[in-house]
Amino acid sequence: MRHYTAFGLHIHSEIPLPELAEGDPHSTADVCIRTGAIALPPMRPTMIYRRGIKAFFGQDDQASYLDWAGVASFKASGGNELLVSPVAADGNIISLFTVSEALGLILFQKGYFLLHASAVVLGDEAWCFMGMPGAGKSSTAAAFIKAGCRLLSDDLTAITFDEAGKPVVVPAYPQLKIWEKTVAGLRYDMSALEPVSEGINKFAYQPREQFPTKVIPLKKVFFLHRARNKPAVQNLNMAEIPGEMLRNFPLPIELLKEDSLKKHFFQSLQCAKSAEILRKRRPEGFNNLEKWVETNVREQLIAE
Repeated sequence: MRHYTAFGLHIHSEIPLPELAEGDPHSTADVCIRTGAIALPPMRPTMIYRRGIKAFFGQDDQASYLDWAGVASFKASGGNELLVSPVAADGNIISLFTVSEALGLILFQKGYFLLHASAVVLGDEAWCFMGMPGAGKSSTAAAFIKAGCRLLSDDLTAITFDEAGKPVVVPAYPQLKIWEKTVAGLRYDMSALEPVSEGINKFAYQPREQFPTKVIPLKKVFFLHRARNKPAVQNLNMAEIPGEMLRNFPLPIELLKEDSLKKHFFQSLQCAKSAEILRKRRPEGFNNLEKWVETNVREQLIAE
């Protein structure tokens, strides 16, 4: 059994998960990841793709299931057990799929508020970046990290609420996946990056030593877009926020029904009470992106 930490949890796993931070072998497991056969219930196609493969989703009274043909099936139970049935022989591929939406099912079962977003620490604040594929979530996060900020999450951001009801971002694990054009555009040092299995021309930045271990208060959420016919930046009104958050839910939408949908709606508004929620046109070109980032970093340092 291997021992890791991610999303504030002690994870004991029968399969290697090299993306995650090493954990205490003497810790009590919050989540156990095991391998075994899975009998899938009726499955439906989703809008979730990883490495170009469509995910299928199903549920029964005991668990939620995900299946990627030719890769693996997953069964999430009780917020504390993830069963993996591998098909692919490449352990890196199995790990990639395990620590994405499959682990997200466990976080959902534990009650985390989840977003398809990248997040960084700016000063003592968490800033999140969301948007449609190609909007620039990871590139924006990479630009902030290059400017001296710390990574909080890539692709899957988990939020909980403190005793006062204020949203805090839970550090995920120390890996940000960056496309080759972003590496070149932001002039990242290739020697500090590792190739990843998510696709050709993609690399991983892994800040293991500087990675946060405590939750960070959520202060800004950006819905990124590239539309030139929309304002460069605008605040969302309260009526718009739940719908935007719903569009950026990272798991099968079938999970959000009845009580869980109501909970998601109110947690969206709870985030908006403490954090600024904005729609932002991503600056055109990497030079302009870096200028915008540097301005925000400088203003934050002055504010402190």
